[in-house]
Amino acid sequence: MHIINRNSPCWCGSGQKYKKCHYDFDQKLAAYKRQGHIIPDHSMIKTPAQIEKIKESAKVNIAVLDYVASHIKEGVTTEEINHWVHTQTVRHGAIPAPLNFDGFPKSVCTSINEVVCHGIPSSDVVLKSGDIINIDCSTILDGYFSDSSRMFLIGDVSEEKKRLVEITRQCMYLGLDQVKPWNFLGDMAQAVNDFAKQNGYQVVRDIGGHGVGLEFHEDPWVSYVASKGTEMLMVPGMMFTIEPMINMGTWEVVVDEVDEWTVRTADDKPSAQWEIQVLVTEDGYEVIAY
Repeated sequence: MHIINRNSPCWCGSGQKYKKCHYDFDQKLAAYKRQGHIIPDHSMIKTPAQIEKIKESAKVNIAVLDYVASHIKEGVTTEEINHWVHTQTVRHGAIPAPLNFDGFPKSVCTSINEVVCHGIPSSDVVLKSGDIINIDCSTILDGYFSDSSRMFLIGDVSEEKKRLVEITRQCMYLGLDQVKPWNFLGDMAQAVNDFAKQNGYQVVRDIGGHGVGLEFHEDPWVSYVASKGTEMLMVPGMMFTIEPMINMGTWEVVVDEVDEWTVRTADDKPSAQWEIQVLVTEDGYEVIAY
């Protein structure tokens, strides 16, 4: 961590002297580091100005998902959903973050039933009664990123699948309850994992959440199977996603060898995921995108 004079301007850009702004914060971080904990560096702490810009991006992301929610139904193709997302995002003066990200060919991820994540929209894939689908939207507005996803039930969905979707939603919110300054990411992970297991499900281990805001994917990487008191310390100004992927069967997943994107459950049983973007505040959290 860069050492600065107490009377110098604070590193956060507030314009205040360091001793009046983040000096005590940095001293507290240093104490946790001496105890052997993983601490965030300054690059992970969003400034108030950055947070306001990210919130503007999130407003677009939320609006796009609201549009999908009001139009999605049986008989729609995932390519139509891609068109909706692209058109609505651009209409708001923003850019769909997934498009061309590391070669991803579409503007949204559409993951149905046994597809865990990164499903690629296609005119050949038609939503049918009984499907569950995750729509994962990410937005860039004026260079700032937002990211969230929702599950949708199509037509007459089995009670088994409905339960998976609902327990997954509850897992996300139980994780959110653990987001407090000076708690650990592992506190959130254990809350998610314990509840999933209690309900007979498994949490995907190899794919997690991530920091977000100034880039699409930032540090820290967020596990949902870690233990309480482990992983990175959560501090005010950190921003990341809570997006546990909960499988009806095994936690193991496979990546499509042809498109190199689509992730499926190894046993072809259904998977569900909800995602919110969260800011750690001085006294808890603020949900930025949902």
